[in-house]
Amino acid sequence: MPDFALRAANITRTYGERRALDGFSLDVPTGGVFGLLGPNGSGKSTFIAMLAAMETPESGSLEVLGGPPSRALRGRVATVFQENTADPLMRAAEYLRFAGKLFGLSAVDLKTRIPELLARFGLGERARDPVSSLSGGMRRRLEVARALLHRPELLLLDEPTTGIDAEERAILWNTLRASAEKVTILLATNDLGEADSVCDAVAFIQSGRVVVAGTPAQLKAGLRRESVRITWPGVSSEQLARVTAWDGAGEVARDGDVVAVTTDDASTFVPRLFDLAPGEIRSVTIATASLEDAYFQHVQRRAGERVG
Repeated sequence: MPDFALRAANITRTYGERRALDGFSLDVPTGGVFGLLGPNGSGKSTFIAMLAAMETPESGSLEVLGGPPSRALRGRVATVFQENTADPLMRAAEYLRFAGKLFGLSAVDLKTRIPELLARFGLGERARDPVSSLSGGMRRRLEVARALLHRPELLLLDEPTTGIDAEERAILWNTLRASAEKVTILLATNDLGEADSVCDAVAFIQSGRVVVAGTPAQLKAGLRRESVRITWPGVSSEQLARVTAWDGAGEVARDGDVVAVTTDDASTFVPRLFDLAPGEIRSVTIATASLEDAYFQHVQRRAGERVG
């Protein structure tokens, strides 16, 4: 297998006057889970569509599993899109059998592969039930089982856990990691908490570009120990500048009414906030510094929102 599952260099793609990808460059190593993190409209889904050979770059170069995206490559790649694709009138096993035939799997292989995957994803007893009778979380598990049927080398997940609860999300990821042997997983998501817990490496995407990439630990390096999030409507630039100058303040970033600050000692930092802005602060939350804090640092800095 190649050292890199995919390599993208200076890709551009426009839709009318909107530029979805604008000099997008990224190398994803073979193996593990790699996350594409960014808000809706940042270009994640467009890039996923290119990897699945459903879109083509206007300029730049793209390699997937050592070659250009093509129909022939689809036998080595699988995609789980944001929306469920299963026919609600089909039974669960019937849907997998239909999908398996599209990928050219033999009847003998499907006879063992379908029950094996249904059992792994906790759907063994629902094999003969219509897809319409499955819960949202079960449908997502069925979609992932379908994607793994033909043993792909690259699995593309476009916000696969949107709309399902935390328990279903945990079941899906635990099963996926156990089932997807020797598969590179590319996860496009705007859920920073999910990415922090499941990804081996991530890239922050904004306005069709990769802002920064690395392991979660690398991207969090340099952040202070604790993260303070303040709901602070009407915060002024002067107030933010004063917070930035305080001893113990690390990265300071603003996103609308929310100010994110990293610090080594929130217990002494927070009282100073209320002294600075009595009656203005609506809420404060304190947590261990996370990938979300790294995202604020790198993405808001590029957007010109970071202070300091």
